[in-house]
Amino acid sequence: MTASGVPSGTPGILYVVATPIGNLEDLSARALKVLSGVALIAAEDTRHSARLMQHFGIGTPLAACHEHNERDEGGRFLGRLLAGEDVALISDAGTPLISDPGYHLVRQARAAGVQVVPVPGACALIAALSAAGLPSDRFVFEGFLPAKTVARQARLERVREEPRTLIFYEAPHRILECLQDMRQVFGGERQAVLARELTKTFETLKGLPLAELCAWVEADANQQRGECVVLVAGWQAPEGEEAMSTEALRVLDLLLAEMPLKRAAALAAEITGVRKNRLYQVALERQL
Repeated sequence: MTASGVPSGTPGILYVVATPIGNLEDLSARALKVLSGVALIAAEDTRHSARLMQHFGIGTPLAACHEHNERDEGGRFLGRLLAGEDVALISDAGTPLISDPGYHLVRQARAAGVQVVPVPGACALIAALSAAGLPSDRFVFEGFLPAKTVARQARLERVREEPRTLIFYEAPHRILECLQDMRQVFGGERQAVLARELTKTFETLKGLPLAELCAWVEADANQQRGECVVLVAGWQAPEGEEAMSTEALRVLDLLLAEMPLKRAAALAAEITGVRKNRLYQVALERQL
């Protein structure tokens, strides 16, 4: 530390360490070495992480870093890093920052010139995707959906025509409502997979069309418990005459509100590229 109070020397390293999502054997040898060697562990829940550290005989001090204090307390961790100490960031389970705290601390550290090093390991969304049997070359992670039905359906509507595999986290007490909303928005025939309690004793991966998956979960209360990942197959455009995107329908509706049906269909065809006769027929149906 210089006379002006500014840290001197080389900053420490912030390690972003993945911890198990269930099976403790998934903690890597590298993660064990890092957690044992740093000066401090920034943990989402110190009580939860204390049990993990105790299991592995790690005596490194823990300090809370969660969504309620991360912005305010980040400076404390940053001060330790700038003083040359190494710090590890962990969440309760899995990889930090993935629907868990840590983003603000990582951003602050990088802005201050601190080296941030990932220590990879378990991640529920990747574990689920690897075993789901849905296309995995391109996917979208949406995290947790809103808790309220109207907001949840609105979010689902925004990704209804997303062609990539969709991945969501969901709380067990909302899993049935979530699947029911997905059935309503995506359609009952859309393929989906429920990945529940991954790496734990009652691990379940069940793939069915959404209508059947809803019925299966509703009929078995045990499937409404534990940590849930929901994967939904991406949208595929219908073939032939039935093809009509949400955007084309939106354009058609806007034009119908301002001009006669025939003119609206013709102009919508010019804008969207959909055949005029098809748009005219849809316009007739929408005005019935």
